[in-house]
Amino acid sequence: MASTTELLRTEAPRQFKQPSRKGKKAWRKNVDLTDVQEGLEVVRDEIIKGGVLAEKPSSDLFALDTAGSSVIQKAYNKVHRPLKADQILAQRSAIPAVDSRKRSSSKVTDGVIEPPSKKRKSGGVSHKEYARLRELAYGGQAVRKDVVKTDDIPSHDPWEDVESLKPEQRSKFSFLEPPKPIREPKTLKYAPISLTASGRAVAAVKKPDAGISYNPAFLDWDELITKEGLKEVEAERKRLQAAEDERDKLERAAASAREQENEVDSADESAWEGLESEMEADEWLSRKRPERKTPAQRNKIKKRKELERKALWDAQMKKRARQAEEIRNIAKAIEAKERAKMDVIGRSDDSEAGDVNDRELRRRKLGKALLPEPPLELVLPEELQDSLRLLKPEGNLLKDRFRSMLIRGKMETRRPITQPKKARRKYTEKWTYKDFKIKP
Repeated sequence: MASTTELLRTEAPRQFKQPSRKGKKAWRKNVDLTDVQEGLEVVRDEIIKGGVLAEKPSSDLFALDTAGSSVIQKAYNKVHRPLKADQILAQRSAIPAVDSRKRSSSKVTDGVIEPPSKKRKSGGVSHKEYARLRELAYGGQAVRKDVVKTDDIPSHDPWEDVESLKPEQRSKFSFLEPPKPIREPKTLKYAPISLTASGRAVAAVKKPDAGISYNPAFLDWDELITKEGLKEVEAERKRLQAAEDERDKLERAAASAREQENEVDSADESAWEGLESEMEADEWLSRKRPERKTPAQRNKIKKRKELERKALWDAQMKKRARQAEEIRNIAKAIEAKERAKMDVIGRSDDSEAGDVNDRELRRRKLGKALLPEPPLELVLPEELQDSLRLLKPEGNLLKDRFRSMLIRGKMETRRPITQPKKARRKYTEKWTYKDFKIKP
């Protein structure tokens, strides 16, 4: 009894049922810590026995048995004995089994049919296998049937007017308007317009520059990196100049706004001064009344206005004549420029189309959207590799083909439609069941 009393005295006082802890004293007084103490005791026992079980890895706690128990296997074999056939098949022999497959090149015969006199080499391929491999390599009939004919007579006309309705359907829907035939667009007969500044045709796959190779010559690489560096410097200069112009524009706008405020203040002050002067002295009372003009004065004014009107008319005629002359000169210059361009295009037909610069584009594009910028095809000094295996693949073949088709005029530049417009539909209730006639 004395030991129980001593244990109770060593434990902290606790209160098992404490519905509320609103007071500050109740936060730290008579709190039940039985679960915490028990958990600490369990951890101390585990540490004494060799370590905490929750912190040990699975390999220290478990073992994977891959061999199995021989005692259990013997007890199982006593109850379930294997068949004799399975025991015979389970025995392995050093001699391989006889191959019963039929071989076309076998030299063993039945004594009546002699083996073929033509012998192939040990590593040769049969004629049948050679024909099969040749058909796989070059396509054969499986590929030739999908080849488009290149002669003058097309095999299929997509714009041919084919009647989609059968005769009985046409008589059934005779009250409807006949469908309009599908006609080819006018631009289908025209050649695509190249978007280059020179107007020359661009090759579908441009010949790459020697400086963009994975292991280029130093002169080619140095020339390319210098050219691209000058382009970037010029682009940065234009950007800084545009920012400077925008800042000057904002400063001028702010200055003009301040001047307008000053002018409004000065106008108010002058108006107030004029009002004071009018109140001080009535000058309008001492003004002289305008007298009626004589006929001579009226004729003189009329003559002067007529001369001014005539002088203005002559100036307008001279200006119109100068504009007409300028228009004729501009038309001649444009015609000469177009003729020179056509001569350049005619001379460039024989030259290689890959030499055309596809970065300098014409001002008037096909479509409202901008063309995508070409990627910077340049290898930096730290990216140069002496082996093709160490080269990292870059670029996007799909984007290159898409930009090439845009520059060659095969497609128009359009923005992707992320949210297409839905057709507006109006639902009405028809009262056709009321439209009826009573037969007499």
